[in-house]
Amino acid sequence: MITVFLGEYQHSIDDKGRVIIPAKFRDSLGRKFIVTRGLDNCLFVYPENEWAIMEEKLKKLPLTKGDARAFVRFLFSGATECELDKQGRILIPQNLREFAQINKDCVIIGVSNRVEIWSKENWEKYSLDAEQSFDEIAEKIVDFDI
Repeated sequence: MITVFLGEYQHSIDDKGRVIIPAKFRDSLGRKFIVTRGLDNCLFVYPENEWAIMEEKLKKLPLTKGDARAFVRFLFSGATECELDKQGRILIPQNLREFAQINKDCVIIGVSNRVEIWSKENWEKYSLDAEQSFDEIAEKIVDFDI
């Protein structure tokens, strides 16, 4: 079964650093999953099976290339295993909340094989910028054979 995460959900982080994962994402994420630093100052959330695929791909990167080493270090050093509590919440560690600049309000989005967690402010800025250049971006990625 192929998992596809879709949609955008507004949530808040409580004083203990916990956030509710949208119900539509919970079954596909499973009881345990990986949260790590992502690109564009958001957090990436991977189900265990998707994380395993990512891990295998990253193992193939050449150890002799500085950029490859840096990327793997960035992704793995920020990774943590999370588990849903009975209320469907996870605890996001302080270092990851600081990285993503999440203080209170956040946006949780589905992005194909992963979930992303954004600070509300960063998501609004990113969305506005991307929306304004959507046509230009579409023209650039046409060569990716989509």
